[in-house]
Order: sequence, then structure tokens, then C-alpha cells
Amino acid sequence: MANSTISYLWRDPNAAERFSTGISLHSHTNQSKETLAFLAKFGNQFPIMRPLLARLERRSEDNHGLPVNYAASYWTPPMTPRLAFDLESEQIQKLDIASMVSLTDHDSINAPMLLRTVSSADQIPISVEWSAPYGGMQSFHLGIHNLPGASAAEWMTIFKNFTANPSDARLTEILAALDKEPDVLIIFNHPTWDLYMVGKDKHAVLMDRFLQENNAFLHALELNGLRNWDENRAVRRLADRWKMELISGGDRHGVEPNANINLTNASTFTEFVHEIRREKKSRVLFMPQYAEPWKHRILQSTIDAIRHYPEFPPGSRTWDERVYHPDANGVLRPLSELWPSGSAPSVMRWGMRLVELLGKGPVSGSLRLAWSESSELRLALGENDG
Repeated sequence: MANSTISYLWRDPNAAERFSTGISLHSHTNQSKETLAFLAKFGNQFPIMRPLLARLERRSEDNHGLPVNYAASYWTPPMTPRLAFDLESEQIQKLDIASMVSLTDHDSINAPMLLRTVSSADQIPISVEWSAPYGGMQSFHLGIHNLPGASAAEWMTIFKNFTANPSDARLTEILAALDKEPDVLIIFNHPTWDLYMVGKDKHAVLMDRFLQENNAFLHALELNGLRNWDENRAVRRLADRWKMELISGGDRHGVEPNANINLTNASTFTEFVHEIRREKKSRVLFMPQYAEPWKHRILQSTIDAIRHYPEFPPGSRTWDERVYHPDANGVLRPLSELWPSGSAPSVMRWGMRLVELLGKGPVSGSLRLAWSESSELRLALGENDG
């Protein structure tokens, strides 16, 4: 993993002392459209889910005349760009260092552009998590950080056109052109995660082929703050094999701040990019929340996605304001408009209540104990595993 170093705040409370700045990379706001297409795949792969989804689909069509369209539907995280930016900044500032935050919504630069209207532009990098189709069956998530302000919209058009008409050769051309932008940082996010469930072996083959074709234009592999220890150990081994840098990426979707950050003495985000690209130096710090059991954190993130936030702006307060589905005319609208109060299918309401119950009191504590990963904490990311 070249010159990358990894530290853990629960092991070394003074890990940030030698640095002036913390960098939060890869987190999401309510400008991010999170697909619901995976639900259909769950129904096909896990038979226990199929009856529940079938009931939801039947009730939606019977009660509202709307067939469920998973592929066209999406949900949005609860936090606005300002709330997300402040959450990430405040966690870093508690370490008594300055903060920089690069928000990366899926295929959208709305969040940084909105923030730039009220903040100094040089404090807000224009960044995106681009879902790039590859190999005819997979998409890889690429963190594209610090796009030039003058051409950011043009780059987004290039990404959109590619997604509509993908080609592996064209993807390499785009990445090569991005790499020629000296201040842009290109990160392969959660590379070992088979997010689209094509199968572990197929994913590994596609990932290796993608790296073979494009590693010269990728500046780092991500240690993901929402993926488990085993996956991040695999990423560390991958970085060793390809002699690439490791970098942080929290992947926050809820209200828990990123579980890892980068430490630097750079005074601007562009300087940080140069530190990664030119000096090949990356200092990753895992925050205490990463030491919590992974399954417990995923449960809490799920609860964050569905719970009520009365203090948030309208449109971000309730789960049915944050889930979008086509209406009878194909127009995407929040479920709160499609399903008036109390008319959501009962299977969905009961499912929400069950998830919320799992996060409360004794139930949550028992699950947390059962999911304890203390033996994995001793191993951390395998620094001593040869």
C-alpha cells in the first residue's frame, strides 16, 4: 500500500497531534438518489423476502393503482448539504484540527454547488460519486473529487452520456482525461464490495480487469467506513498487490459522521490532492464508531434512513417524504403524496416498526453484544498478518 498509514483513534488518542487538518471524504446528502432496485434482487435471491415484497406490490396496485417500480424508485438520505457539511466538520474539529469536507452524492454535484452559494468556493470541493457501468453487468463507484469549477457541469454531462451508452474502452478514455486534470482526485470506492450482487467470483474478475485497464488513472483505493473489517482487509491486500495508495471514505448516509478521515498538513483541498497524487502520502484515521460491531452500525444506519426528524427542513423530516416513486403519469413524487397519511401498505408500516424496535433499549443492547467483534479489533486491518 505504498506510503499509506492507518491509525485508530481508540488505540492512539493523540493520532491527530502531528497534523493540522482532517479531511472527510465520501458522504451523502439529501441530493443523493439511492436506488431501490436492490429490493427486486433481494426478492429473487432470498425466498423469505419474496412473499413480503409480493404483498407490498399487491397492496400498492389494489389500493392506489400503482404497480411497484423498484428500478425507477429511489430514497434520499435525511441530511441537507449544510447539515451534512457541519456534521462532518464538527467531528474533525473535536480533534483540535481544521476540517475540510468533500461531499459525494450519487451522480450529482448539487450539494457542493448549493454550498458554494453561501460559502467560500475554495472551501467546498466539487465532488461526486460516479456510478460507472462496467463489463456489461456491473457498475463501479468512483469518487471524483475537486472537479474544476469551470468545467464541472461539462464533466457531469460526460458521465451522464456514458452511463446512457457505456463502453469499457470509453470509460478508460474518460478516466485518462480526468487524470490529466492535475487537481482532480480519483478514488475507487469500496472496490471489493459486490454492491450489485453479480456474484463474488464474477465481481472479483471484473474488479481485476478494471484495475488492469485503469489503475494508472486511479489515485487511491478506499477503505470504506461503512464496510466490514474483512472487506477492508481485502482492500488493503489489493492495494499491496497493485502498489496503490489507501485513502479514507466514510460513505455516511445517515446521521453518524464518517467512521474514518484522512489526516494532512495541507492548507487547501488542492494541496491535499497533490499530497496523494504526487507525494504518494495518505494518512488514514479510523474513528471510534468503526470499532462498534458492523451489523449494529448497519442497523443504526437503516434506522437513521427511516426515522422522523422534526427539526429538519420540510421534505427531509419523514421517511415517506424521502422515498420517491413514479405516479400514474410516470412523474417521480414522494410517497407522502402518493400514499396519504396512514394509507401505506400495512406490511411496510410493520416492517418500519420492527426495524425501529431493533434499535431500542434492551433489544439493541442484546444485538450489539451478540454482534461484538472484539477479536477482529485486535487484528484491525491486518498490519501484522504478513
